[in-house]
Amino acid sequence: MKYRAVNSFQNLKFYCEAENFKGWDPYDGLNSKIFKATPLKNWDLARLAWIQGFKRSPINFRSILMVPKETNAKGIGLFLSGYCNLYKIAEKGNTTFGTKENILEKINFLSNLLLDLQNKDYSGACWGYNFDWQARRLFLFPKNTPTVVATTFCASALFEAYEITKNEIYLQTALSSANFVMKDLNRTAHNNGFLFSYCPLKGNNTVYNASLLGAKLLSLCYYYSGKDEYRNTAREAVLAACEGQNKDGSWVYGLLPVQSWIDSFHTGYNLDAIQVYQDKTGDASFQQKMVKGFEFYITNFFEADGTPKYYHNKTYPIDIHCPGQLLVTLKSLHRFEENRELAEKVLAWSVKNMQDRKGYFYYQVKKGISSKISYMRWSNAFMFYGMSCFLGNQE
Repeated sequence: MKYRAVNSFQNLKFYCEAENFKGWDPYDGLNSKIFKATPLKNWDLARLAWIQGFKRSPINFRSILMVPKETNAKGIGLFLSGYCNLYKIAEKGNTTFGTKENILEKINFLSNLLLDLQNKDYSGACWGYNFDWQARRLFLFPKNTPTVVATTFCASALFEAYEITKNEIYLQTALSSANFVMKDLNRTAHNNGFLFSYCPLKGNNTVYNASLLGAKLLSLCYYYSGKDEYRNTAREAVLAACEGQNKDGSWVYGLLPVQSWIDSFHTGYNLDAIQVYQDKTGDASFQQKMVKGFEFYITNFFEADGTPKYYHNKTYPIDIHCPGQLLVTLKSLHRFEENRELAEKVLAWSVKNMQDRKGYFYYQVKKGISSKISYMRWSNAFMFYGMSCFLGNQE
């Protein structure tokens, strides 16, 4: 399996580098120059329908409708974390994926790109997406609106880059993101703690994984700064989410009736964030919650042949985020060795069923016609990061 994984990853790496890490996204429909030239751009229902049409269609109309390939900050953060993993592999003398010098060039290139992509209109470093996004009829998130999700992935990657390069600019930029979380995100009381909002805009404060990512980022900032307020605030968000965990160890996506599903990769996000909190703060008081959560995750989202399920109670659509997050979660939770066989099966299934001959990974496999479009952030960057975690655990 190792050699097949190496070949698969090399093909993915070559593809992403050849594209200069730019590409399309499931949600980038509003970047269409044709749509922007029509009055439909001012109508919320039209924006929503346009985005959903692009996202759901198995046929890629982006070239025809003039949606450019662009750089996505979260995608760059994922690639940066992946290259940091490759650097650690090279440090052990394995130059399969490049020499330390070659990989270091990529780390600095991607880190500096993140510095350029940050939104500087808030209290600290933060990042958003390179497109307007209509969320149902309620909210329009303008392009580059910073989110706790994108910010956490980007700042986490900069911390990793700092560990390798010792570049203080990377460290200080990542540390400043704590100000964004502490000052710009809204908080909603929940159980004996609170939930962070998804972004500074109102009305997006009911999602467990987004709140926990805020706690993860504060935990990292506490580790590098020693500021107790970061640790204490992170604990309140972790407490709220852990008290909201179901008895079987699962989490619903969010608190609203329309957010009551239970899915694979967001469960992985939750577990990863709580583990980082525990590792970086030394507070292991939520370990039993972690044990139950991991048991539910590993038991309900992966079939015996390696098929990665989207939901706990149904398989389709099979989303590429699901196998990618498994590899990240196993590394983060220090549970890779005992689940190596599962990881190998899931990765083998994903390569066989979801990787194109050109190297990129498909978006989703469905019962009917699948979406085999190449999405740089959602599919390729995420699998790049996940597979780098897998390969790093082969050393």
